[in-house]
Formats: sequence, C-alpha cells, structure tokens
Amino acid sequence: MKNRYKQRDLSWLDFNERVLLEAATSDVPLMERFNFLSIFSSNLDEFYRVRMPSLVFSDHKNKNAHARKILNTVQMRIDSQQEKFGLLLRNQLIPELNAEGIEILYQKPLYHTLSEELGEYFYTEVLGLLEIVPLKRNRIKKFFAKNNVLYQVIVCEDQNEHQQYFIVNIPTDILSRFYTVYRVGKQMICFLDDIMKNFLPSVIRHYTVKKILNIKITRDAELDLQDEYEGDLAEKIERQLKKRDLGDATRLLYERGADEITLDHIIKCLGISKKNIVEGGAYHHLKDLSSLPVNRTDLLYKPLIHISPALKDATSVLETIGKEDLIIHTPYHSYNTVLKFFNEAATNPEVNEIYTTLYRVAGNSKIARALITAARNGKKVTVFIELKARFDEENNLRWAAEMKNAGVKIINSIPGLKVHAKVALIVKKVSGKQTKHALIATGNLNEITSRFYTDHVFFTSHKKITKELKNLFSFLTERRKPFGHEEIKFDNLLVSQFNLQKQFLKLIDTEISNAKNDKPAGIILKMNNLEDMVLIEKLYEAAEAGVKIDLLVRSICCLNPEVPSLKNISAKRIVSRYLEHGRVFIFKNGGIPKVYLGSSDWMNRNIYHRIEVCCPVYNEKIKNEVMAIVDLQLNDRRKATAVNHPGDIWNEQTKIKTSDSQTGIYRFLSKNSS
Repeated sequence: MKNRYKQRDLSWLDFNERVLLEAATSDVPLMERFNFLSIFSSNLDEFYRVRMPSLVFSDHKNKNAHARKILNTVQMRIDSQQEKFGLLLRNQLIPELNAEGIEILYQKPLYHTLSEELGEYFYTEVLGLLEIVPLKRNRIKKFFAKNNVLYQVIVCEDQNEHQQYFIVNIPTDILSRFYTVYRVGKQMICFLDDIMKNFLPSVIRHYTVKKILNIKITRDAELDLQDEYEGDLAEKIERQLKKRDLGDATRLLYERGADEITLDHIIKCLGISKKNIVEGGAYHHLKDLSSLPVNRTDLLYKPLIHISPALKDATSVLETIGKEDLIIHTPYHSYNTVLKFFNEAATNPEVNEIYTTLYRVAGNSKIARALITAARNGKKVTVFIELKARFDEENNLRWAAEMKNAGVKIINSIPGLKVHAKVALIVKKVSGKQTKHALIATGNLNEITSRFYTDHVFFTSHKKITKELKNLFSFLTERRKPFGHEEIKFDNLLVSQFNLQKQFLKLIDTEISNAKNDKPAGIILKMNNLEDMVLIEKLYEAAEAGVKIDLLVRSICCLNPEVPSLKNISAKRIVSRYLEHGRVFIFKNGGIPKVYLGSSDWMNRNIYHRIEVCCPVYNEKIKNEVMAIVDLQLNDRRKATAVNHPGDIWNEQTKIKTSDSQTGIYRFLSKNSS
C-alpha cells in the first residue's frame, strides 16, 4: 500500500539526488557538471543547518519508532548519495578533466617536483594565516566559533610518546581552496588542505606528527526570535546573527581513517554529541568545486544572449505599462526592464509615490540604489524589507539602514509573519489624475539571481489590481497580523492570510464540478514546493473526480502521485541549466482558462505563516504565452523526471533525443520577440 503522503525531507532528498544526477549527465558541459556537484554539496550543508535539527528534535521529543525510522532513512539516503558523489567525482569528472590537460591532485600525494613552488606558497602566503591551537578541553571555545569552516586536527606524539592534538584553520576565507601549478603545458590543481598537510609537520616543533585529519562542523542556523513582538526587531536580529555560528552542532564531518581515540578526544573537546559525527571522504565543503581555477569557456554553457522584450513606448517602461500589460521571463529576457521600471520611477517628475517589498536583496542592489535616489528626489518611498529572510538577514539589515538614512520609509518584519510577496507599486499624478503601475513577480527583485533563476515578472496598470495592491501596502505599514481573513477584500489578487488558500480551493472545486458535468476540466500547477495537506487533499479529490492534474514541482512534493486511486495526477520536476523558480497556476475552467502567477508555493509556511501575492493574468496574449511556456515544460523529455524517481533521467534521455524545455522556451520567446 503506497503512503498517501511523501515525507517532506525524503522528497527533498529526491530533488538533491536529481541535482547529483545532472552532474553525471554527459550532455552537460564538463565544468558545469562540477558546478552541479557544488550545488549538491551546498544544498546538503543547508539541509544539515536547517532541517536536521528538526529531525533530531522530533526523534528526541517523540521517542517513537516512526520518528526514528525517518531519521535513519534520511541518514541512509544521505550516505548513499555521498557515496555516489565520490564515485562520480573520482571515476568520471576528474579523469575527464585530466583528458583536457587539467589534473586535480585528488587523494594522491603531491608530486615531489612541485615541492619547491608549493613550499614557497605555504611559507609566504599560508603560514601567516594559521591559528594552531592545542586541542584540549575548555581551551577551544573562542577559537572554534564559525560554522562550515574547514579545520585540520594534527595528531602528534611528544618526546615521551604521549598523544597530543592541535587544531588549525584552513584559511579559505582569505585564500582560494585551490592552488595551480603549470608544468609542460599541463595545469595541476592542488587542494590547500593537501599543501597544509604536506608542510605543517615542519611547523609543529618538538612533536612528531603522526596524522593530519580534515574536519568540518555544521551548526544549527535557526535564530531565536521568540520575543520578536516587543522591542526593536532589527537589533534583536543583529544580536542573534552574532550567535548563529555558535549554534548547536548538527554534524561533525571527519576524514575517513580517524581512530576511535582521536574521535573521542575531538568530540569531547568540541562539545559535540557522538550521534552527530559523520564519516566523510578526504575533502569536505566541496561546494568549493564551483571555484576551481579552470579558465576554459569551451567547458561551460554558451553565454545566453538575453532577449529584449518589445515595448509599446520604446523609451519608457511606465508608458508601455500604461497602455497594456507586459511580462518578462527571466533569465531569457533581459532584467533591464525591471531596472528601468524602478529607475524611471526614481526620476520621473510625475511619480510621487513608490511602494515595494524586498525579500532577498542583491549585495550591490541597483533597485535599492534607485529607491534611495527616489527618496532624495523628494518622492514618498515606502519599502517593506523582510529582515527574517534566512541567510540574508545581515545584507537586508545593511540595506534597510542605508535606505532609511536616505529618507526611505522602512517597514521591518511583521511579528509572527514573513512577507515573501514580490510586488511593487508606482503612483503617478498627471494633470491632477492619479494612475498606478504594478509589478508582481514570482521571484525576488534581485538582478543577480535573475541571471540563473527562471521567473516571471508581470507588469500591469489594471485599476482593480493596482487598487488592491495599494490596500495591501497600507496594511503592511501597520506591521501586524490581520484581525481576520475578511479584513481586506481581495476580488482579484490572491493574498495569503486573507483569501489565497480559500480561492485556490474554490478554483479546484470548480474543476471538480466541470469534470462531473462533462465540461473541460484540468489543473496545471508549477511551483517549488508542495506540502499543505488541505490543498493536497483537495487535489486528490479532484483527481478521483476525473480532473486531469499536471504538476511541475521542483523540490519538495508531499503529494504522492503513486497512490493507486490517483491515476489522473502526473508530478514531475525539472533540473537543468537554470533553477526553476516560477510559480504558475492554470485552471481549465470549462474551456476559458484562468491563469495566476505569484510568489506562493503550497508549503505550510507560505499558506499559514507568510504574506504571499498571486495575480490573475487577464491579458489573453500574455495568458497564452505563459501557458505555452508551461506546456513546453510539461513535454520536456530530457530534463524532467517523475518526482519520486530522480533516476528516470537516464531512461528519458536514452529514449528521446529532443531539446530540453529551457532551450525550447528560449527559442519560443526569441521567435515571439522578432
């Protein structure tokens, strides 16, 4: 009997395995395959920081067989994937790179012929950055503070043959993880770890070095903001950020070959539970593979030539939006349209008000700079910046302070809620008449991530939509939870905490009714994650009523399409060159399709703990364009796999030699823009 639901962490591990398998795919350029290994490793680090603490806590709290089974299954899956990772790197990618004249010295002694150059590098560039500290109880606290920093444990014997231990940082915060040496037309890449192992024995005086082991600790990333209802939230987040890298250890990754006595000494000195130690390979933190010093454009994807969307008014985005709705699809379309939207607003004398939400802000954000310029130009600028965006808190705090100093009205996080909506509103006044222009996006207002995330940015001057968006911004300025779902009436926008879940349920009910009455019925949903049981149960009900449901869910999918009664549900994920990130919701609606796009996944957090905005697409041309893009994704036979079977990538590729959907979308949009 198939489980009715897929456990969320196991579903996420299916996604990460699919990322790993992309690194094994021969039609992907070689250095991009290394990049997929890097993404896999980075994803796993975040899993240990964010999800593993919850799994361990659940096991401790519940003390039942189910919680223990999940934790054990998760660990077994991770161990299996790590083994595949190592085999793929050693047996495929490194040999293929070697055939290109680039040798990575991986798990092998450094060549004697390199000693002089590597020694010079170690003694002049590396040694001065090393903090070598005796590894003893109660003497390590100040030193061992950072999360995901690489360390080496030096196992020594003194003159009396007593075992002694030292711990030393691998200074990748300052130096590259890799060092290149060129010999007779060949590039050789050495790990900094190995250079240190080779030369550290000469530094540890009065001791005989027996062994040097690589280790890495991953720590809980959760911020303790339980008292966020009172006081200055920004100050509290700043204080908690200083403590984040001191969180409880969720994993000690150690190099294979460590003996029990050494391991016991390490975990006692560092205050780590034995159940959190994990044996790894010779190298940790292999997200660094994305920074391999290989300058070969022929081993990378060909650069994308961005498509410029046609504007009704060639000189003004705002004038174009005033005439008709506009949409861009990143990264295929140039993000310049979004930048022009904010730049025009900042300098156009007819614009007097600007409102926007910011969730993950670019490090050197052009959008934030434009908002600062707008405020200095005397415009009323209101920015809701989410300070609780995980791992972006520090950057968001910095931008919030800078914008506030320039005169921007900053609204910080709402206690008990995150604002994840990606929306903006420009208010113009021409001859005493007010007009509004809205931006509603599926992804962050971030010109950096727009280069490799697939998203949709929708612009409209639809009077009812812009009025509702203005009402939402008025509510956000109050920094509170809604008094009730009916506090603000939204007839067009779908806004979580108000009507989003209710309206999606209603839209599914309409499809159920149409199926029962022999009218055209169908649902197509594209999102990053699907978890909410209320919406999943309604999809099950629709499938059992005869509604055909097609799902494109990139990551977590708790809906299980393999339940025997659910023959009408197909669930796929796409992993390809760009990260699939857009959220699109299509309902057949008796032959007159309804299309929505916006920021919301169907996770519990999106539905119950965030402000999300999804917008209807009324423009028929844009609606057809969005549906055509999603249709290309549904028919992808190269990069799409069943959510429960990431290994199906091999079966699909050997059967059909067609272009993947991302290539197809680029061609489609290029043709439409010409």
